[in-house]
Amino acid sequence: MSADAASGTAPRIGPARPRSRRARGAAGARRPVYDVASLLAVAVAEFNTRGYDATSMEDLSRAAGITKSSFYHHVSGKEELLRAALERSLDGLFAILDERHATSGRPVDRLRYIVRRQVEVLQAELPYVTLLLRVRGNTETERWALERRRSFDAAIAELVREAAGAGQVRADVDPAVAAKLLSGTVNSIVEWYRPGRPGADALPEDVVRTVFEGVLARD
Repeated sequence: MSADAASGTAPRIGPARPRSRRARGAAGARRPVYDVASLLAVAVAEFNTRGYDATSMEDLSRAAGITKSSFYHHVSGKEELLRAALERSLDGLFAILDERHATSGRPVDRLRYIVRRQVEVLQAELPYVTLLLRVRGNTETERWALERRRSFDAAIAELVREAAGAGQVRADVDPAVAAKLLSGTVNSIVEWYRPGRPGADALPEDVVRTVFEGVLARD
């Protein structure tokens, strides 16, 4: 989901691991060397573990193994990190809506494609999507993210209505309920999915097959 230009979206920050180097004056000792991308990964892990409100800059610097002053050298504070993390997950989701298979073809086929891609984005960006789904609107950045999530959900609901109008969704299934079912099923994956477990590669197609069997019109 690509945030609009007016949102002031920061450049996408990719995942990175901290590098190490020898600390000055400590022969053989090594210490982490961070950039914004790797500090973001540390912050997201802490936010998901502790909760954003309960995480302090001291917690973040301790988790990164650097001083607070070193942390502030890279970012202005935890709100900047939260915004970057939420932009990353939202950009990934909204981008799906612009992909070719999401914009052409039968509504139900487009819907299937979008749900499959949602699962793929969730798998690829699990910590970031998890954080997005846990925000509660306590800060300006969180309220912005919730509004963007509502926009994405509204796009899915509209596509379900299109599929219903074309007779591709069961007449006895309320389109609004079907849309919530689809979103709820995908979003719940963050609570139990663990990368690397058997069946992970098949998960997107498994989810599509399972959820659509209940809402498709019968031939």
